[in-house]
Amino acid sequence: PGYITGPLSSVWRDWVHWSVEFGIDANNIWAVPYDWRLPGSVLEERDLYFHRLKLTFETALKLRRGPALVFAHSMGNNVFRYFLEWLKLEIAPKLYQQWIDDHIYAYISVGSPFLGAAEALKATLSGITFGLPILEGTSRLMCNTFGSSLWMLPFSSNCHAIGKGWRKLVTGLKDGVAVCCDETEYSSKFSGWPVDLAKVDIPKGSENAGASFLGVSDDTKDTGECSIPVQRSFSARQIADGTLFQEIGDLDTDSKRVLYQLHKFYLNNPLFNALTPWDRPPIKNIFCVYGVNLRTEVGYHFAPSGKPYPNNWIIMDIIYETEGGNLQSRSGASVDGNPSTTSGDSTIPYHSLSWCKTWLGPRVNVTRAPQFDP
Repeated sequence: PGYITGPLSSVWRDWVHWSVEFGIDANNIWAVPYDWRLPGSVLEERDLYFHRLKLTFETALKLRRGPALVFAHSMGNNVFRYFLEWLKLEIAPKLYQQWIDDHIYAYISVGSPFLGAAEALKATLSGITFGLPILEGTSRLMCNTFGSSLWMLPFSSNCHAIGKGWRKLVTGLKDGVAVCCDETEYSSKFSGWPVDLAKVDIPKGSENAGASFLGVSDDTKDTGECSIPVQRSFSARQIADGTLFQEIGDLDTDSKRVLYQLHKFYLNNPLFNALTPWDRPPIKNIFCVYGVNLRTEVGYHFAPSGKPYPNNWIIMDIIYETEGGNLQSRSGASVDGNPSTTSGDSTIPYHSLSWCKTWLGPRVNVTRAPQFDP
């Protein structure tokens, strides 16, 4: 597959070479690959992945007589988070912290989508080819068969999961583990993100489908004078709780499948809701490594294309965060919003990459290493 996918198939190759050149014994580098098409629950159900990962840590401790350094890249950080949550059910509560201390010396997060990535929404509604020789529609078809695609959806840092017995009073959804949002979610704009993640043109007459689902009545009727689309904006919270996909249900035949996967693997996951902010892991040493100051997508304007699925959406505009945190449209025009101090790594926005800064309060050490083009 490397002949076709190129760099996508060699994420860790250079890092392994550099580590060996630096003096690390290659036998001390243990890879723990996973099937990135699968959500966390299915990784365990089909492959016993987390059982095997736990055994890997325990074997490494016996052979090397010391705890491990964990390097996780991109979605691998989501997998590692899932492992730490899964571990809570496998080890007695009184022994959980001791197991962590014995087996994990440090966690190094590399380019982690701590709060998701806007491009995950783009992949779900339009498709991303990642430079592969395929059409975007084909990419969307493929991506939407993966239960893991929704694992990187953007979500709000202001909303946290609470007890399973509660109803989703905040979000309006009828079932699932409750998500409680603090006052900041409603007093500020964009769910803490630079802009609303999606603006969607909904043809007049179709907009009531989502309103009825949310328990909102709308007596507005089409007079026939002019069929002007209704433009709806959706925040990160409204994407993560499924509101967006419900509201476009009449326009997208794939919405039911998306909602099914969203509820089954994330919102109703009995272990935890992965589309909520990650509190600091109970690991003594944590390092967050990520790139900045590259143009990164943070929002989209979608409109119906008039074509059948999977090509039924067209991207009318893309909002980028650029060097210095400035927000620009695809044409280069400035966009109002809630800009960050800098931009992301070209895939994950800075707002999401830098979430780990909140873990250490005032004891944050920020080291910026310049990178030179070869």
